[in-house]
Amino acid sequence: MRTPDRAPVQIAIDGPVASGKSTVAKRLAQRLGFAFLDTGALYRAVAFMALQSGVKPNDERGVDALAERALPEVVSDERDPRSYRIRLDGRLLGPELFAPAVSQAVSPIAAMPAVRKRLIGAQRAFALHRDVVMAGRDIGTVVLPQARFKFFLTASVDARVDRRWRELHDAGIRITREELHAEIVARDLRDTTRAVSPLAKAPDAIVVDTSDLTIEEVADSLERTVAAKNQP
Repeated sequence: MRTPDRAPVQIAIDGPVASGKSTVAKRLAQRLGFAFLDTGALYRAVAFMALQSGVKPNDERGVDALAERALPEVVSDERDPRSYRIRLDGRLLGPELFAPAVSQAVSPIAAMPAVRKRLIGAQRAFALHRDVVMAGRDIGTVVLPQARFKFFLTASVDARVDRRWRELHDAGIRITREELHAEIVARDLRDTTRAVSPLAKAPDAIVVDTSDLTIEEVADSLERTVAAKNQP
């Protein structure tokens, strides 16, 4: 835990869809006693708002106008101050952020430059004055470029398809592996070629290929790195 006489420790974990970054980040935060934030939840909140308002996910002006009126916030979870909730227009959001319709709408919305610029402040505010593990696609390059530790998780497309397919299947969402493969490849292309904050490895980030590793094995590797570099 952080003491008053030292600066907060920020850990940035980036990577493509289904590379394991969010699950690993949460596990690492639990082990270290740090706060955790999956920044994708903020973009999901904007997607949820767009769907609720009848604004098409590819209507950048319409989506940005919504975000200007009611920007989602990251707030500490009363049950666990190290965790978080997403609040939108006074309402705390939960499982609705992961509804299939939101999952489909979030990709084009997350690529919108105006939306990304609006949400950077909320992400940085959450990391202020606290030890934090933050997962996303531009944490080490844009949101927390000064983070003490930066990791970039990657995995083969086949491994990521298998992981996401199992997650969706367990959640009762039916999709073929072929359809999912096409979605992930398309998402990779959008993430790496968008005009603002594209998915990219920070120059000083440590790359970890998670294709053949379990979540615990990846978390072990990252924890060892943090422990080794965080010695007095």
